[in-house]
Amino acid sequence: MGLWNFVKDAGKSLFGSKAEAAEAPKEDVLRAELKDLGLDATGVDLKVEGDKVVVSGKAIDAETKEKIILAVGNVDGVAAVETEEDADTLDAVFHTVVKGDTLSAIAKKTLGSANRYMEIFEANKPMLTHPDKIYPGQVLRIPGGNA
Repeated sequence: MGLWNFVKDAGKSLFGSKAEAAEAPKEDVLRAELKDLGLDATGVDLKVEGDKVVVSGKAIDAETKEKIILAVGNVDGVAAVETEEDADTLDAVFHTVVKGDTLSAIAKKTLGSANRYMEIFEANKPMLTHPDKIYPGQVLRIPGGNA
């Protein structure tokens, strides 16, 4: 089992008001977000338990499962994502963005070279739409990283 922590109130808002965002979104809202992002969640089940989302089942590949974890975890109201079957995510490396971070700085820290920032950008598509559009509290996937 894997457990990843997220900043509960720093993610993407899927709600109309702050009062609604105080709690985690329901499974159908999270599934709609995955669909909107173009992520194939075939074989994956989502269950919301308070401010935690449990991701179970087997995704089409490890990269997709890691992106599903990030997509649901980086939603306003979600504080943690837990996986019941984590054999396909054992090597997952995530980085929580702090104030002042850039993809270049994160790449230097985690991959050894600032010039590898595009690898992090590509590994986080479609959640990231531009290399400069990251925010504190956001969790990013590090491909082959050692963070």
